[in-house]
Order: sequence, then C-alpha cells, then structure tokens
Amino acid sequence: MITPTKSKLLFLFCFFALLATPTGWAREYHVSVRGNDSGEGTKGAPFRTIGQAADLAQPGDIITVHEGIYREEIAPPRGGTSDEERIVYRAAPGEKVSIRGSEVVEGWVKEGGVWKIEISNDLFGDFNPFADKISGDWFKDKGRDHHTGCVYIDGEWLFEAASREEVPEAKWPNAFYAEVNTDKTVVWAVFDDRDPNNAVIEVNVRQTVFYPRKPFINYITVRGFDLRHAAPKWAPPTAEQMGLIGTHWSKGWIIEKNNIKHSINAGLSLGKYGDEYDNVAGTAAAYLASIDRARDTMKWNKEHIGSHIVRNNEISYCEQIGIVGSMGASFSQIIGNHVHHIHIQARYTGAEMAGIKFHAPIDMLIKDNRINNSGRALWLDWMTQGTRVTGNLCYNNGGDDCFMEVNHGPCVIDNNLFLSRIFRNRSQGMAYAHNLFAGEYDQWLDIARATPYFTAHSTVKVADHKIDVADMAMYNNIFVGRNTAGPTKSGINLMEATAPKKGKRIIGYGTWMYDEMPTPLNAAGNAYYHGAKGTLAEEPALVSAEDPGIQVIEEGDAVYLEMTLPESLGQGPMVTTERLGKAVVPDLPYLDFDGSLIKLDADYFRNPRGIKPTPGPFENPGSGKIKLKVWPK
Repeated sequence: MITPTKSKLLFLFCFFALLATPTGWAREYHVSVRGNDSGEGTKGAPFRTIGQAADLAQPGDIITVHEGIYREEIAPPRGGTSDEERIVYRAAPGEKVSIRGSEVVEGWVKEGGVWKIEISNDLFGDFNPFADKISGDWFKDKGRDHHTGCVYIDGEWLFEAASREEVPEAKWPNAFYAEVNTDKTVVWAVFDDRDPNNAVIEVNVRQTVFYPRKPFINYITVRGFDLRHAAPKWAPPTAEQMGLIGTHWSKGWIIEKNNIKHSINAGLSLGKYGDEYDNVAGTAAAYLASIDRARDTMKWNKEHIGSHIVRNNEISYCEQIGIVGSMGASFSQIIGNHVHHIHIQARYTGAEMAGIKFHAPIDMLIKDNRINNSGRALWLDWMTQGTRVTGNLCYNNGGDDCFMEVNHGPCVIDNNLFLSRIFRNRSQGMAYAHNLFAGEYDQWLDIARATPYFTAHSTVKVADHKIDVADMAMYNNIFVGRNTAGPTKSGINLMEATAPKKGKRIIGYGTWMYDEMPTPLNAAGNAYYHGAKGTLAEEPALVSAEDPGIQVIEEGDAVYLEMTLPESLGQGPMVTTERLGKAVVPDLPYLDFDGSLIKLDADYFRNPRGIKPTPGPFENPGSGKIKLKVWPK
C-alpha cells in the first residue's frame, strides 16, 4: 500500500531523476505533408509545416520530418544549450524529404520561339528575387545586371539572360529573363524543345531554405534533407553571409548527410553576421576593421562562435560558392563532403568564387572532401592558423585546386590529391607533406598587405605581418611536370615584372622557385616527374623524366586514379611536429587541428606508413600502371 507520504517521496524521486537526466523532458515533433498545424505534432497527429515545429521546439527536442516536398523557409527561433541539449531537425530515416525555396508556376504561353508567363507578385510576398539585384563587396557584374531569382525545369536551372532579346540567343540552351511590375512578374524563357506545360517549372520565392534570422542560435543539427532553390544575397567576408542553409553567427551546429543544390550565391554558410558596415568597402582595411568588431562586440571566440561539424553532404550547382565562412567557421570540421559544379554559369564573377572558401579558418579540420568541376576548389584566405587540410580530392577544376592566400600559419596540408591546373601559395608558415601536385605550383609573396596572426588556439590578435618571409616546408610530395623541357615560366618574376610593390611571384613545376625566395625551403623526400624540379639544396627521393600519365576516371559515384609508377619511389623522413619545427612569423609549432602533435604515419587511405615512408599520398602503391579507387574511400 502506498501511503500519502510514500507517494510524495516517489513523486520527488521521479522529479529529481528527470532533472538529472539531460533529455528527461525532450519531445519528438513529427511533420508530414498530410499533417495539420493545429495538431499536436505527434506521429499520429503531425504538423503540416516544419516552421510550426521549429516555433515550439526546445533544447533537447527532435523534429522528424516525413516524406514529401515542403515549400517553406525555416528560420529557427532558438537553438540548443549544449552539444548534449541540441535541437535536431532530421528527415525520417529511409524517407525522401525535400525543402525548397521555390514554388511551382503553371500556365506558360508560347510567343514565337519564346515561352511567357505572368506571375502575380502575391506569390513572392515581401521578397521578390527577380527584383533583387546582386551586388556587394568584391562583386563584379561583367557589365550587366544579375538577380537572385531563377527558373527551374524538372530540377535543372536556367541561365538569366541580360535582356528579353537575348533569351533565345543565350549561351546556355535554357535561359530566362524577368521584368517586375507593380502587381506582376513577367518571365520569358526557352526550354530546349520541351513544353513547360508538360514539365515541373519552379521559381525562386524565398531567400533561404534553412537560416536563423538572428545570431547566436546555437547547437542545431540538420540531417538527411534535400535542400534546394534559394536566393541568398552575395556573401563577401565583410558582410552577412547567407546561404541556402546557414548558421548565421552561432556555435556548435552539425550539418550532415544533406543534398544542398541550386543556390544563386552560397550553398552552405557558416557566417559572418551583418551590421551597418555590410558592403560599404571591399578593401583589406575594411576587413581588418570587421575583424576587430567581430572580436570586440560580437563575441568572436571559441566559447561563443564556430565549432561546427559539416560532414557527408553533397553540395552542387551554386553560382558563387559551395561552403563559405568568414570568422564564423573557426574551430570547425569540414569532413567527407562532395562539392561540385560551383560557379559553372560564370555570368558574374568576383573575389569569392570557390568550392570551399574560408576567412579565418583557425584550428579547423578540412578532411576527405571531394571538390570537382568548380572554378576554384579550396580557398583559405587570411588567418589560416592551426588548421589541417588532409585527404582531399581535387580534380577537373577550372582554376586553382587550392589557394592559400596571405596566411602566416602554422598549417599542415598533407595527403591530398591536387590534380587540376594549378596550386597557388601566397602564404608562409605552410607545411606540405605527402601530397600529389599534378599541376603548376605558384609561389607568391605579398608585401602589399599585412594580415593578422594570433596567440595559439584563439582569436586574440598578436600583430599584422606581410607575406615576405616565404617560410615553407615540403616533405615527401610528388610533383609532376607537363613536359621534359623543364618548368614553364622558369625564372620569370611575374610580380616584379608587372607590379614591383606587390612582391615576387614565380610559377613552375616543382619547388625550384624557392631558390629565389627570402628563406631557404625546408625540404626532403620529394619526388619529381616529367620536368618538375626541386631546389638546389634538396636531396630528392626521386627524379624521373617519365610521365606518370595521371588520369582521373569517374565510374558512377566512384572516382579512380590511374598512373604509371617506377619500381621504387624512394623514401623520405617521417613527418612530425618535431621535424617541422615552428612557423616563423607566429613562432608556433605545427600541430594537428585539435592541438595534438603531428605524426603523419598514415596515408590517404589511412593505411600505416613505414618509418621511412614513400613520397606521395599512397604508401607503397605498387609499380607499373596502377588504378586506385580514391572516392569514396
């Protein structure tokens, strides 16, 4: 028999037990296209919109979204309080859930060779992307207007023509032009030979798909969605960086296993926040001022900002950039993402076009990503310190596979496959080990700009410094030239020839250009093929006039690397923190992103290396013609 006293004690026991359990009061809300927002949000009575669940969710809660297409913008009003008490947004396991910033439009009429539709402006509400002109710091319009509005036919995007007359003549087979009037938006388009009335035609309506409208919305997980069709604004480092999905200016998000597709500007953004200084000056001085404001007034430090995990997403068909972040990405991990077909329309340009671009990647891990068919693959610009770039696959990119711009390090770049046209280094304090460089190598001093460096593992600024030291380490890499006549542009000092105030720039195959740099190259164990050359002081592991014949082969979702190798690649030293020493300008050791000691005792495939490892990303890969599956690992 339970007496009143015993009942009270039992109640108190259960009450305090729940308090002691972090998720004791957690709820799971369900959302379905067959639901109703007046329901309870249970599996049996789900909500109709994700926004309704977002309005109610508290730290520790889970929002499970069931199969279907949801046309809404999710702007979470709150986040979690810790990694254990986060708010989770997830697609129901095994179900296809698409969230889109577009709406379907119907009723196209043929006028000559062009299709036309008139859309009531009521569809757009307060934001009409076809009237939203793209502009901002470092944006270059190529002499015409561009807008964030876009038209899609059966999932393919159209090219925005510069005028109504250009629609049939645009360089892309599918193109459109729009005019916005007081009460309607008129769109003219061509769709190959397809009848749009027998297809699904969608137009951008919303600026983002998943993006908090205020900063410090922390500890959110977004998992398993198809996210597409957004019209975010241009995302320079000096302004608020919106994305199709983004964290705004927050901490501790996990964004994983999503398909992120078709953003007119940025696909996935990890911040910066916005203020009254947005897009008022695209200069180095303006960015230096924004760094000070971020630290002094917006809590830019490890306690409050960054530490996100972005993993195993596919990000494609974004016209500006795949993944972007200015300061807001610090201390984050970017792992296993496939980023492709970025900036392929090329109807506008600017200084922010890449598969992945970060300003201030402090103590970050950029690992095992595949970046292909982009204008530029990976761009780490300003304040790269304590970061590790490892195991990435870059190929078929029109510009640089990697651009390290005005950083002082220390930064470790190891076990990567750089297989496109060029690798551009405009930094110092970089350690390159066990990489495969199949294109030109561009070493570039920059004495025109002074950029910051920090105390270890922090955003506490020590000073600004120019890129004038050329402090570099090169161990156990493979460099491949493109002819046996030696490096192209050999000995040409491009920057002194054209702009002597900016500094020295030399492009070639190999590391030989460091014989002309202020600081001798710290190098050993590198292998040079087909005309690539090392420095005079280095003892290379291998020099061969043979062409390894590198080929990248895509077979379905898999990527293979073919090449021909000699019987022996030679050997180099084990690369460790001790061997690398310190980056000169910040006077800091080369460490892993988490502050642990570096020992590169595993290769691209995470196979163990010998005490005296072979050059390149693969330990003892074999000889003769070999074919290796390099994605997925």
